[in-house]
Amino acid sequence: MDLTSSQREILNTLVNGYEETESPMPATEIAEVCDRHVGTIRNLMQMMKSLGLVEGVPGSEGGYVPTDAAFEALDRDPVDGGEGETLGLAHDYDRVDVAVESIDFTNVHHPEKCRATVTFRESVTRFSVGDPVIVGPTPNSGLVITGQVEATDEGRNVLHLDVKRMEAPLEP
Repeated sequence: MDLTSSQREILNTLVNGYEETESPMPATEIAEVCDRHVGTIRNLMQMMKSLGLVEGVPGSEGGYVPTDAAFEALDRDPVDGGEGETLGLAHDYDRVDVAVESIDFTNVHHPEKCRATVTFRESVTRFSVGDPVIVGPTPNSGLVITGQVEATDEGRNVLHLDVKRMEAPLEP
């Protein structure tokens, strides 16, 4: 399904919020996170409801919840109970545990041009271009990546990193 960048950002915000709280996310919260007018969010949610991407939950504790189709549209797998494989990430000298969907590398054969695309299961709004980050160690290989944020894609929960260093322990 082809979504606009705005639709993708809003749907990602809903999915992220839902995975964090496991409860419906009100349009006012989505609007605040996405820096959009609440009326715009409600209109987009009606359109997404007609596409089967979201369901509305009425009442004072209501809001919107993503459907399985929303996860498919975002190329994400629903995580039971909001749990998933987490990696350590150092940002602003603080270590936090974040759920990482994938890490893809480009130009690994050329050390000065090595780049990584890190896709998260949560918002990347706290990151800015130029921020130094450390990601890892990964669960299977123990890979640790040190780099600098070159770009963010908030609609896709992606950081593009200029990789300065990669390390993985040698297996005996």
